[in-house]
Amino acid sequence: MNKTAKLVPVGNSTGVIIPRDVLAASGFAQGEEVVIKATAGRLEIEAKTDDFDRQMEIARDVMKRRFRALRELAK
Repeated sequence: MNKTAKLVPVGNSTGVIIPRDVLAASGFAQGEEVVIKATAGRLEIEAKTDDFDRQMEIARDVMKRRFRALRELAK
């Protein structure tokens, strides 16, 4: 299902109004936590899973332990 929507200001952020029928077709509900992935010209919204939280915890641990190496690679 494809529909157009407009990006709107929400405080210091930006939001998008998702039509009710699109939200129902997606299986998401208001108040549900989601993961947003951004690439050039595209946003993807996925359900938040415990697997994602575990992966982020592992990534944060690696970044903490390898801070110096990652800082050098970023130069």
